[in-house]
Amino acid sequence: MVNKIVFTYKFNTLPNIEELKDECKIWITTILDKFDPAKGSKAFSYFSVIIKNWFIHKIKKVNRQNKKELFLDEITDKNEYDNDNLLVYTEYDTKREGEEFWTYLWNEIEDWKALELKANEKKILDAICILLENPDGIEIFNKKAIYLYMREITGLNTKQVVNSLNKIRQKYKHFKKEWDDGQMQ
Repeated sequence: MVNKIVFTYKFNTLPNIEELKDECKIWITTILDKFDPAKGSKAFSYFSVIIKNWFIHKIKKVNRQNKKELFLDEITDKNEYDNDNLLVYTEYDTKREGEEFWTYLWNEIEDWKALELKANEKKILDAICILLENPDGIEIFNKKAIYLYMREITGLNTKQVVNSLNKIRQKYKHFKKEWDDGQMQ
């Protein structure tokens, strides 16, 4: 039965499948007494599901272990490493980084306001500030709704909103790139 399940669900691609088959057979013998024919299922169906779920669980467990295992020797030998795998982020770090991001973004927006913007761009920037200051006031978070809110706030038509918003987006992309590169001070 174990062999049939392994073949049917293509578990035979696992690297240590023979060991897993033996382990599964041993495990099945330990749970034989849990089968209750009074519940209306047939033994073959019951144990087929049990075996399939056991292999799925093993695959998930192996995948989790493979994602977590990272040996420092392997990283330093290659002279390449990913800082995200070497750093431990706590809830405090994540919260602090988010707060700093928003502080820098608001400062950047204030700098944008000081620039000589066209009237429509200035209206859009003010609308963005209104929406960012009151996110709880937005009932629906989708692109159409945001454009509608911006049209209502600014009194501009959709084309004017899109054109002005694209210019603001360019400024934001530049800001975000500097932020991601660690150039914000």
